[in-house]
Amino acid sequence: MIKDQEFALKLLRENGMAEPAQIEAARNAAIDAGSSDVVAELLNQKIVDSNELLSMLAQQYGMEVISLDDYDIPEEVIGALRNDYARYYQVIPVSNDGSWLTVAMDDPTDMEKLDTLRYLLGSDVDAVIAPADQISKALEKYYPEETEATGSSEKEVDIDAAEMIIEENEVRPGEEDDDAPIIRLVSKIIIDAYKMRASDIHLEPMEKRYRVRYRIDGALREVDGPPKYLQSNFTSRMKIMAHLDITEKRIPQDGRIQLSVGDKDIDLRVSSIPTIFGESIVMRILDKSSIQLDIPRLGFYADDLELVTKIINYPDGIFLVTGPTGSGKTTSLYAFLNTINTTARKLITVEDPIEYQLPGINQVQVDRHVDMTFAAALRSMLRQAPNIIMVGEIRDLETAEIAINAALTGHLVFSTLHTNDAPGAVARLVDMGVKPFLVATALRAAMAQRLLRRVCKECAEPYNPSAAEKRILGLTDEYIANHKFIKGKGCRHCGYTGYKGRVGIYEIFLITEDIARLIFANETSGTLRSFARRNGMRSLRDDAIRKAEAGISTLEEVIFVTMRDEN
Repeated sequence: MIKDQEFALKLLRENGMAEPAQIEAARNAAIDAGSSDVVAELLNQKIVDSNELLSMLAQQYGMEVISLDDYDIPEEVIGALRNDYARYYQVIPVSNDGSWLTVAMDDPTDMEKLDTLRYLLGSDVDAVIAPADQISKALEKYYPEETEATGSSEKEVDIDAAEMIIEENEVRPGEEDDDAPIIRLVSKIIIDAYKMRASDIHLEPMEKRYRVRYRIDGALREVDGPPKYLQSNFTSRMKIMAHLDITEKRIPQDGRIQLSVGDKDIDLRVSSIPTIFGESIVMRILDKSSIQLDIPRLGFYADDLELVTKIINYPDGIFLVTGPTGSGKTTSLYAFLNTINTTARKLITVEDPIEYQLPGINQVQVDRHVDMTFAAALRSMLRQAPNIIMVGEIRDLETAEIAINAALTGHLVFSTLHTNDAPGAVARLVDMGVKPFLVATALRAAMAQRLLRRVCKECAEPYNPSAAEKRILGLTDEYIANHKFIKGKGCRHCGYTGYKGRVGIYEIFLITEDIARLIFANETSGTLRSFARRNGMRSLRDDAIRKAEAGISTLEEVIFVTMRDEN
């Protein structure tokens, strides 16, 4: 079937190959037969010759017409295109120079087919024209139908889809085999993101394109996206995988996809939100095997490590970890829990969502549909007589009061807050409505954290900090002369960014007796911060500079990550 029917009919009229009355009669005949293929009806009625039609279209699109009967296609050329791709798109590869694949197709108007093949193969694809019957014959010769045996073999070399097994059913009832290419395209995006160590996948509908971006080491990087016309197919496929309502496009939705990539289990947290050009989807990748459950591997220096170890071994009180979304708070809490998890202690967590399953710990999932909120779960957890409690996040006064009461009755409570710095946790609790004297009594410490990109070890080289960097960070020439700084120049190992991986930077606000008195007196967050700094608390920027001078990161990255906090 010619994809652009009206354009083909227009050319037939202009070239005198079909009269308007003949075209109209063919259109009516096609409608009576329940078809929209008017060109096929003209061919059936012998009004138009198929070879002349192909020649006309090929000339219009600047393509060559070939006869596949004259071709003996080498095995290495056939191997450049998978069996299922060739059969689904009805194309035959005829030449391949390693970077440019030429395929034979029967419809020069189907430019979308070429766009999709280019995206699937990740290389340039050109086309020549051949009759449909010759393509069908070549498909039977070079790409025979898969038997059950060959089918299983083919799956082993699938586009890394063999590496990726969806734990739920891959295809739901009602999905057709024709959806297989879309399934593979979606799988390709997820697999590529995983291989590039992305933490998030952003699929964003623009006015004239469908943008795909990966967040790698905290920075967004755009990659080649699928053709715009596949946007709705992609959206539907991902919503099906995440068990979302594909008929609802007006409201935000959240879901989850469970996958296996190779021998590793990963979760994808899927968020869909409507925009003016379609639904924007973000998938957060949670690799269960990559979580760091050892505190030393989080990036603490010896003095901070000693202080954190002391705090997490307190018999009671609250320890808060603060920072924005994506700053590694949950990873730190899991590492703390894993360190103090022994058979002599009962640990219970309440989370939304449960990002990683920890052996030996009772984990409770928040479910607002049945009124299982943080507060409700926390209230019930206390009846379980735990020693240690972890609350995923303190979001309201009710949850805060229950957590504080638990801390005051002999429980050690871990939780998170969204504040910019560690002393700000006090002001946040007071703003929620918690009495200052309760905060002063229950809070043991608060720790703010961020993630700093590491210099790529493969392309690291010494560099001299710029005048602007020295001025912004307040570094003297003498200080610079006594330290060596490095930065990555960019290589294939780091995607030419100069960075690979991330390390935590920390600000630990320990509640001493003097600070507790200031909290009791309802002093401001700024006063608490100034007092703590005078008494030895290092800020996020202080810790970041230590890591830059140790060659872990760069001063440029220090400024970027800590600018807001210092301001």
